[in-house]
Amino acid sequence: MSIRKMIALHPGSKDHVNQALGDAVHHLMYCAKMCLSCADTSMAEAMDTTQCIRLCLDCSDICEATARLGLRRTGNDQPMLRELLELCGRMCEQCAAECERHDHEHCKLCAQICRECASDCAKAAASLA
Repeated sequence: MSIRKMIALHPGSKDHVNQALGDAVHHLMYCAKMCLSCADTSMAEAMDTTQCIRLCLDCSDICEATARLGLRRTGNDQPMLRELLELCGRMCEQCAAECERHDHEHCKLCAQICRECASDCAKAAASLA
C-alpha cells in the first residue's frame, strides 16, 4: 500500500503528482506514531521526562493533523497547508532536540524520525507555491 498512490488518485492530482507532499504525509503518519510511542515509553522511565513526554504528545498531534490535511486534495487550501507544514516542521525540530537530550534508544529513534519529518515538511511546504 502506498499513501503516495492514494494522493495521486485524487481527480485534481492527475495532471500533477506532488511527490514532496506525498513523502511528507508518509513521514508525518509514522512520526505521529513514533512520538506517541516515545511518550508512552518515557512515562515508564525512572527519571523526570515530563518535557519530553509533553513535546512528543504535542508533536504527535500536530503531525497527525498535518497528515490529515495533506491527504485532502479535493478543493484548495494550499496557504493553510503550507503554514501547517511549516509549523509541524518546527514542532518536529523542537521534539527532536528534546529527545536528543536523553540517552534512551526510543528517544534516539524518535529524534531521527522527527528530523526526517521536519525536512520533508520543509520540502512539501516549498512545493506548495
